[in-house]
This record gives sequence, structure tokens and C-alpha cells, in this order.
Amino acid sequence: MKSIFSSLRDGRGFDVSLVAFPMAFLFLLSGLPLVYNIVMSLQEVDMFSLGTFARPFVGLKNYATLFSQPETWPILKNTALFVTASIAGQFLIGFGLALFFWNEFPGASWLRGLFLVSWVMPGLVVGAIWNWILSGDFGVLNYVLRSAGLISGNIFWRSDPAFALWAVILANIWLGISFNMILLSVGLSSIPKDLFEAAELDGAGAFARFFTITLPMMRATIGAVVSLGLIFTLQQFDLFAAITSGGPNNASNVAQYWAWDLSFRQYDFAQGATISVIMIVFVMIASVIYVRSTRQEVRG
Repeated sequence: MKSIFSSLRDGRGFDVSLVAFPMAFLFLLSGLPLVYNIVMSLQEVDMFSLGTFARPFVGLKNYATLFSQPETWPILKNTALFVTASIAGQFLIGFGLALFFWNEFPGASWLRGLFLVSWVMPGLVVGAIWNWILSGDFGVLNYVLRSAGLISGNIFWRSDPAFALWAVILANIWLGISFNMILLSVGLSSIPKDLFEAAELDGAGAFARFFTITLPMMRATIGAVVSLGLIFTLQQFDLFAAITSGGPNNASNVAQYWAWDLSFRQYDFAQGATISVIMIVFVMIASVIYVRSTRQEVRG
């Protein structure tokens, strides 16, 4: 300990301090709450014992109770559908826009900037906008579908169990398109143009160039974009709070919103912590995939 302080005084330990203080800050800000949440998932915690540490240790009982509840599997199914559909929609539309803006044309930079508006807007604001779009009585979406002759009557997107989850999925796809577009545009810009010119001279068409050059060269970027999308989608809470509140009858409920509902509405903090721990595991897996993808991109 004495040698550490002496090295700091004479300047040789400056690099140690640059790492130590941020690590200590991250531990206090993220590490302690994470450990506290994991411990709470192994205890019996309610609103009376939350402020004390006199809580019975129950081991994995909370996890067994969670998976024995009838609503658990439908909510996990909703979560899987929400994550899969959101990531697929954001990626495919974002990739299409990235390819579109890859060809320079007048006003391209301005249009790219307009697409970023959705990403910088708070989730609750986006939810309020989509509440208006998805309104069953005077919503824009119903008006467009009726005008196109696709529906004959109004669809109550937010209150109909068949459409409630898809309403939030639509809003989340719209929210994440610009983020995917920007990251994929960066990946496209790193591909040498002479590869495409050489392939075109060899007679390769647009589709052949896409599948033999673009996709292989974008593999690391695509992995990073998909893993980041998984992390952000698993953390999405605002849209559910603003649009459906998990209803009707859990039709649009997902794990992250259910954890909040159990903890702060039903005061079952142990069950809320248990769901959060499960979500953290999936986020950590996505984080590992993201780190590996970025390493491959740097090496490439």
C-alpha cells in the first residue's frame, strides 16, 4: 500500500489512478446494485422487510415460484416475440436505408439527419406519438389502412389482445431504425469501393456483389448491431408504460415491464428481483457477443 501511494506522488502511478477511480465509480454505481439485486432474489422480501436486512434466505425458491406461475410462460413468449420482431424489423429496414444512403445524392446528409430524430427522442415522447398514431377512434394508422381499403372498421390496437403487443413492436421498430442505419452505414463506408468495381468488371451483378462482398465484409458490424439491438430491446420499458401498460390481461406484457410491476405495484420485490436477474443474464450474453464482434471488426 505504501509503494502505491509513493508511486502516485512521484507520478509513476498516474495511469493506475486513471483506471482505479472510474472502476470504483462503476462498482458503486452498477456493481453494488447488481449484487444487491442478486442477493434479494435469494431472499423473501416484501414492503415491510425492504428497509431492513432481516430477510429470510430462501435460496432458489423465488426462481421455482416464478416458473410455476401460469402467467410466466406467456410473458416470456411475449418477450421473445417482442425482441425477435423488433430486432428483425429494425435491422432489415435500417440496412435497407443504409444501402440507400450509401449512394450519394443531393440532400442525403439532411435526410440522414432527419432519421436520427426518432433516436434522440425520449421513449415516453415516442410512446405519446404512437398513442396518437394507434388510436382506435382517430388514429392515423387506421385512417391510412381504411383509405387503402385494407380494413373496413377501426382496429383498437392498444386494447385488443391480438394487436396490443404488435402496437409496441411497431413503435420500437420505428425508434431503433435510425440507430441501426447509422451503425450499418459506418460499416458500409469501411468497405473498399475497388472490390465492387473489380467484381463488376468480372460480370458480377448487384445481388452477387451483395452476397459475396457486402455481407461477408459486414459480418462483424452486423454482429455488433444485432447484439446492441438485443441489449436495448431487453431494456425497453418506456414504450410499454406509455402505450399499453402490459395489457390487456398481460397480452402485451414482457419480462422487463413485469419486473417493474411486481416490484413497484404489487410490492413483491423478491419476484421482481428474480426476473431482473434472468434479464441480466441475457443482457450479459448479448454484451459478450457485442465485445467479440467489435474485436473481430478491429482485427479486420
